[in-house]
Amino acid sequence: MTRVLVAGFLHETNTFAPTVARWENFVNGEGFPSMHLGDEVWDLASVNVSMGGFLSAAPEDWTLLPVIWCGASPSGPVESETFERITGLITDACAEASPDAVYLDLHGAMVAQQHADADGEILRRIRQLVGPDVPIVVSLDLHANVSDTMLQTADAMVAYRTYPHIDMADTGRRAADMLDRLLAGEQLSYYAERIDFLVPTISGSTMAGPAQAVYASLPEAGDAMVSIAMAFPASDVEECQPCVFGYGSDEDALRATIAKIAGDITSREPEFQLDAYPVDQAFDEVERAIADGLVPVVVADTQDNPGAGGDATTTGLLIELLRRDLPGSALAAMWAPDVVEAAVDVGVGASVTATFEGSSTPGDRAFSETFEVVAVTDGKIRFDGPMMNGNQLSVGPSVLLRRGNVRLVVNSHKAQIMDRNQFRGAGLAPEEQQVLVVKSSVHFRGDYQEVAGKILVALAPGPFPADPAELPWQNLRPGVRMGPLGPTLDAAPEPT
Repeated sequence: MTRVLVAGFLHETNTFAPTVARWENFVNGEGFPSMHLGDEVWDLASVNVSMGGFLSAAPEDWTLLPVIWCGASPSGPVESETFERITGLITDACAEASPDAVYLDLHGAMVAQQHADADGEILRRIRQLVGPDVPIVVSLDLHANVSDTMLQTADAMVAYRTYPHIDMADTGRRAADMLDRLLAGEQLSYYAERIDFLVPTISGSTMAGPAQAVYASLPEAGDAMVSIAMAFPASDVEECQPCVFGYGSDEDALRATIAKIAGDITSREPEFQLDAYPVDQAFDEVERAIADGLVPVVVADTQDNPGAGGDATTTGLLIELLRRDLPGSALAAMWAPDVVEAAVDVGVGASVTATFEGSSTPGDRAFSETFEVVAVTDGKIRFDGPMMNGNQLSVGPSVLLRRGNVRLVVNSHKAQIMDRNQFRGAGLAPEEQQVLVVKSSVHFRGDYQEVAGKILVALAPGPFPADPAELPWQNLRPGVRMGPLGPTLDAAPEPT
């Protein structure tokens, strides 16, 4: 029997975000499944995560040795103590087991306080333990910042091909296939080409636009296993830029395939430019869509997306939603534990004065208003949509508030919106609303696009600028443009 050590440790790091990721964030999951230790990892076999796909696809003659699986909502860097604690669980198990192979479910854009290339550091430590002959295969997020260390240390890496990431389990199955090829003795070469401009996250959805076209060009079968990692354009590290990479036994064919895909992405650079509205213009568009019967209108509050380092605390869209007071309006979900506690204390049917502190982002502000408490729930939600299907989310005690025509979901733990059940769990049927404001960028599309009359992206002030050129970069490689057709760091004007 082939003994395969399996572990998962995922974090997408916005180095500009103020909140660090700690142990308890990984324990709770915050939109990911909660932390699973040892044999608990088997519970993920039916969940749409890469680990689930790998577990379900592993051949019967493999003995899987599960160690840990955990992920936390994107934020600032992972606290050093937390990084060492989780990485230590994996490396200690690896040293004890002396496995025949290793599978890791990583994100690829993790930054720890002491390690800019945290995923590469994990791989480096494991390679040092197992030696050069034990195959290491890795699944990655589509937004991985693929480093030279990662390419040189892993025997194979495969990335998601969809955004929203509805193919996470499929990616795990592809990883299992790659490991099977390596264990059978197949000699694989790797090749990578980097793209010299950052892609705004909302421009990278594979459900429309240029990303849909370029991902459709990836080979579905055959010798070459090719991935496109769009990078995470809020990680201020040298490796932050899109990368096309792959593995195959025919090196010449592999290089030709990757060069063609990279050239296609580069030729489409203008198509990746930002498509979003300032808040007032966004709501003018909302009113026009309602008049045309295009409901529900879904408005993405992308710059406060908890899935990209936001905290779901900004107030810009909430204030405008209340000002417009359009019938059938709802917002999910603010992160405000104090508001939840106050609403629970007064009870359903009573009034509560809610104060939302906002963020430190220029242009955002604190905001207070009196609401009626409509519902109180335990915040436990099962995802039934294609993104994270089967995952059990817990956002802690949660309340539904109402003022005028607007209803507001407020949670005790932050989580980006990616499933319609996040409204249903609060007692709202999203399909029956006219306006849905979601703290999300793209992942919501997986479950909302089929019912939305129109989708808009609004640019309320928040900690995750939709345009990466607005961020104060310091570490990008020379020549990498800070957005499609944008300036490079070495050519950018000095701040005034």
